[in-house]
Parts: sequence; C-alpha cells; structure tokens
Amino acid sequence: MKVIICGAGQVGYGIAERLSLEDNDVSVIDTSASLVAHITETLDVRGYVGHGAHPDVLARAGADQADMIIAVTLYDEINMIACQVAHSLFNVPTRIARIRSQNYLRPEYSDLFSRDNLPIDVAISPEIEVGKMVLRRISFPGATDIVRFADDNVAMLAIECMEDCPVVDTPLQQLSELFPDLMATVTAVYRNGKLRIVNSRDQLSVGDLAYVICQRDHARRTLGLFGHEEQEAGRIVIAGGGNIGYYVARTIEEMQPKTRIKIIESDRERAISVSEQLRMGIVLHGSALDQNILQQADIENADLIVTLTNNDQTNILSAAMAKRLGCKSGMVLINNPSFHDLAGSIGIDAYINPRAVTISRVLQHARKGRIRAVYAVQKGMAEVIEAEALETSPLVGRPFRELELPAGLRIGAIYRDGTVIRPNGDTKIKAKDRVVIFATAGAVKDVEQMFRVSIQYF
Repeated sequence: MKVIICGAGQVGYGIAERLSLEDNDVSVIDTSASLVAHITETLDVRGYVGHGAHPDVLARAGADQADMIIAVTLYDEINMIACQVAHSLFNVPTRIARIRSQNYLRPEYSDLFSRDNLPIDVAISPEIEVGKMVLRRISFPGATDIVRFADDNVAMLAIECMEDCPVVDTPLQQLSELFPDLMATVTAVYRNGKLRIVNSRDQLSVGDLAYVICQRDHARRTLGLFGHEEQEAGRIVIAGGGNIGYYVARTIEEMQPKTRIKIIESDRERAISVSEQLRMGIVLHGSALDQNILQQADIENADLIVTLTNNDQTNILSAAMAKRLGCKSGMVLINNPSFHDLAGSIGIDAYINPRAVTISRVLQHARKGRIRAVYAVQKGMAEVIEAEALETSPLVGRPFRELELPAGLRIGAIYRDGTVIRPNGDTKIKAKDRVVIFATAGAVKDVEQMFRVSIQYF
C-alpha cells in the first residue's frame, strides 16, 4: 500500500514507523527540513520538504498513485485542505485528517466531512480520543490500560500482578476451571521488557503486566481476581483546563454527578470560560506547580490528580508534588515517550500516551480485511484487533482445537448477536462474528489475511 503522511512530528513519525515496518510504501511531507531529514535517516520512508496541502508537493510525493493520505500536521486547516486536494486532483481513495478544534466537530456540522463537502473519510480528534481514554482509566482504577471493543461489550485490560496478586503461580487453565462463568481470557504478558502470547499451561509471576480480554460487565470482577479492588475516585483534581481537561470534567459531571471536580488552569481567560461552562466543577486560576494552589484545591483529600496540560514536565512534576502532599493517586498525560519510564520511577500511578491513542485510530483504517478496531500496546510490540469473520475465513466452522493458528496471536473473545463468548476448544466461529484478538506485531499480517474476503490463505 502506498501512503502519504503530511506531518513529520511525533504522531506522523509514529505512524510512518509502524507502516514502514510492514513493508508499505510511505512518503512523508513536512515544511521542516530537519524533521524530514530525521525521519528519512531513521526510517525506510521517502521525505519531501514542502506544504502538505500544495498540489505540486503532493504530486512529487506520488499522490496520483497513493492509496491513502494521512494528514496529521499541527494545523486543522492544512489537514483538511490536504485531503481536499488529494481527492479533487489525485483521486486518493482514503483520506484521514487530524482535527483538533472542536468547532469543526460539533453535531450540527456533522455533514461537513462528506464527499460533497470536505471529502475526509476519518476525522480524528486527539483531544476527544485522549479524553475518552482518561475517563475509562478513571472508571477502572485497578487497570493500567483499558480499551473497549465490540460496541463497548468487550474490554481489554492491562493488569499489573502485584505481590498480593492471588492468581500468580497458578496455571491459567486452572483459573478457567475455578471460575467457569467468568468471561475473561489472559492473552499475553509483558515481563522483563518482553511481550509474549500465553497459553493455558503458562503461569503469571509477580511484576507481570497481564493483558486480559473480557466481557465489559466482568471487568471489575476480573480486576478483583487479580487483587485490584481500588475504589473509583470521588474527589478529582484536574490540572489543565484545555480541550481535554474540559471534556473530562464535563463528562464526569454528566455521568457521575456525585464526583467532586476541581480544575487548575494557568490562563485566566480560559479559567473563566471553563468555570462558566461547568455546572458544579470549581476552577482555580494558577499553576499546578504552585503548592499553594494545590492546597487550595484540597489536594491532600483528593483521590486522584489528572494532569492534562500541554507540558510533559509540568504534568509529571505537578502529579509528583500532589502525591507528596497527600493525593492518593496520580494520572499523567505524557507526549514524550522518553518520559514514560521516569513517571513510574517517581511514583506516578498511570500515564496516558496521546500519540499511541491517535496512531491506534489511524492503524484501524490502514489495516486490510474486515478490521473494525485496533489498539497498539507497548510501543507497537502488539495490537489488540477486532475483526469481523467472513464466510471465506479459515476460522469459520471449525472447533478451536482443530485450528492451526499462526504463532503470535491469541483469540480473547467472540461477540455474537449481543453475547460475549469466551473461546474454548469446542468453540466454533460463525460468519459475522466479531473476534477480538491479541496479536504481536509479527502476526498482524496473519490476522489481516484471516479476515480478508479472499479464500486463498492456508
């Protein structure tokens, strides 16, 4: 597949890295010569210095032969025009744009991104995607990561096995026998820097990060089985009243009206604007790095601080300071991957990687076959994929024990007619089933092949 990426920043680089490793023909456009030089020196991609919305630049990048354009520059208008030009002049089939301004995404303008207006197939809002991730993590405090699939009926939980974890040193098959009605499957484990698929004979160890796919309604019970019974936060302090912070606060007010919300915002005008739009939330004007402001927010009695400013250092340090002042838990937004390990070493409980969230949304549309959702984990070491089974799929109609599945993947759940099924040896996949799979990076192509229309696979 030939792909053009407009924007060589962190998100553009991450997308180019993933797609180029999968033998796609990738071209990257950016106005920064240094960014283009960096990406071409480190990745197997072509680089072009220029404006991503200019026809001559797109032509040089091979837009007349491109299968997809992904516009992820810092500017919404450039991303939108790049997609328009790619459609109107070069007839690029698939057009994806990152749209950050919420004004473009309001419900009353839902027809804006259509073939007759602005021909954008997928408009990705990083702020909304990250906001949804933050809300999921708040709802399930025992999980270090959580993503939903199959119309929110299936969840993938990343669960850390602590010293008091009841299920360590127990064969996974035995857990299935002890809890036959629990719709949950351990699919993979991250241990000592390596990620691997597990089988029924494997055991979990202290320090493991287990990836579990389960029925959403069984998520809390699954966390409890792993010894995580943390209570949902009742008092939350949010550092940063930008698009993400406001979205999180407003949604909590609507969905959990008993939760007490306080926001710290450094820009006075923005603080006033947010305070006027919230019904119950209290907005404080000041810096989250100011101990006095944190104390005014009653941080010592808070269950959780969520730091969502646009500065990684501010997010990390303010969360660390809040915990030192008595806040029970901290969740941090971190853009720079090099800070991820630092966050854990200074006691930060969880972090959100906005780049990973955006890249996962893009990969969903870059995948071949009937792929409905994709979420990348551990910096691209693996993906959780939701795919729809077709009549021609080699998985359909045969019991699991007879399937010769490629190495590097494990099926975690099947969603059929509103019901979640935990697979066992007798399970048979039917056409139109939605299958949630954990696949290592090397097995992603196998998953694509199994869910393509063609019958030519095994």
